[in-house]
Amino acid sequence: MKKFLLLVLIALSSLVTLQAQSNVIDQVIWVIGDDAILLSDVENMRLQMQLERQRLSGDPNCVIPEQIAIQKLFLHQAKLDSIDIPDSRVYPQVEAQINYAISQVGSQEKLEEYLGKSVNAYREELRTTMKENYIVREVQSSLFEKLKVTPAEVRSFFNKIPQDSLPYIETTVEVGIVTVEPTVPLAEIDNIKERLREYTEQVTSGQRQFSTLARMYSEDPGSKDRGGELGFIGKGMLDPEFAAAAFDLNDPKRISRVVKSEYGYHIIQLIEKRGDRINVRHILLKPEISQEDLTAAVQKLDSIRNDIEKGKFTFEEAATYLSADKDTRNNQGLMVNNDDERYSDRTGTSRFEMNELPAEIGKVVYTMQVGDISQPFTMINSKGQQIVAIVKLKSRTEGHKANLSEDFQELRSMVENEKRQQIINNWIAKKQKETYIRINDNWKNCDFEKDGWVQK
Repeated sequence: MKKFLLLVLIALSSLVTLQAQSNVIDQVIWVIGDDAILLSDVENMRLQMQLERQRLSGDPNCVIPEQIAIQKLFLHQAKLDSIDIPDSRVYPQVEAQINYAISQVGSQEKLEEYLGKSVNAYREELRTTMKENYIVREVQSSLFEKLKVTPAEVRSFFNKIPQDSLPYIETTVEVGIVTVEPTVPLAEIDNIKERLREYTEQVTSGQRQFSTLARMYSEDPGSKDRGGELGFIGKGMLDPEFAAAAFDLNDPKRISRVVKSEYGYHIIQLIEKRGDRINVRHILLKPEISQEDLTAAVQKLDSIRNDIEKGKFTFEEAATYLSADKDTRNNQGLMVNNDDERYSDRTGTSRFEMNELPAEIGKVVYTMQVGDISQPFTMINSKGQQIVAIVKLKSRTEGHKANLSEDFQELRSMVENEKRQQIINNWIAKKQKETYIRINDNWKNCDFEKDGWVQK
């Protein structure tokens, strides 16, 4: 982490130096049609990639201008096809990226110092960049409308791969889960609410700033160091109860009532509203779970497990009717891996590689056999709450070299990705011939990924 932050600081310092040299920052290095690519464009993208921890394979002075040039070809096509993306689709990702950048350098003030610009200016640059990325993906999707992969093509692809070059498929598992949340005593809830009301009184009476109290007492690790500020965000990105209270605020001087969400209990202060987005501060307090309450939850889940073992009901029925896990109840407890990149439709799969499971679950599943139901164990869920869980190992496919019978979908995805890339390559080659392209002599000496940039 320290090494990464050092690289970020070096890159940011370089950018500040470049910004002081206006005669350099405005240097035109490429021309694509009617659009110019500036040295500043390259430096800004280099900085953004470092903030996002993206690695470059090759000379940045070659790779980045080429990426920008390809982007401009697609954006020009989007204008011809009248393709646009509403800002409301982009704003949540912009705020998430800003929050991530702040978390990397330590504070909003430090980020502004390193960038040499305000967060608002950075926000607008990100909005433009991310909107353009969405537009490019829309254009690419339109190119893939007629793409199809047949079983025969998958078999042909597989048969052409030399045996010693077959891809290795990591061990994957399917896991079901049943959870129980420890009961929180009313006295603990009353204590939490009273503390939040005291904070409200301190703010409204002028004794303390809301942001100061958030830094001191909030239990939201993602916002407390920023004084509880969440950044501009849409209602759909927030817990429903939290969103209702936040969007009901109209006066920055007033503090919300105490709000209960899946994360705990909050008070909220309005900073600014912009259409369907809102920026607020909040203070989150989580009820403390006593060992006695945790033990009671373990005993409750152990009883459920025993009833499953005795055949009184199935694991799947317990997951549907008794589990506290809202994300899996409607799926009979089966966990879904929505981040699996093996499938282009990104609709999720029930298959997890071991390192993709939450750490506590992976540790338990590692020693289980298919069909086993674990003993109750404690874990922290995605909401940051301590819960008790049991899991059932539904299936395990050991790591192996790819074969048609077990890995057809993975192989199909490989064929589809190859076809997509070929379509894009052909489209870019065609556009290069139709588009005026000029590259500064000092930027031509590159081994570009795509042929056709240096026109004769």
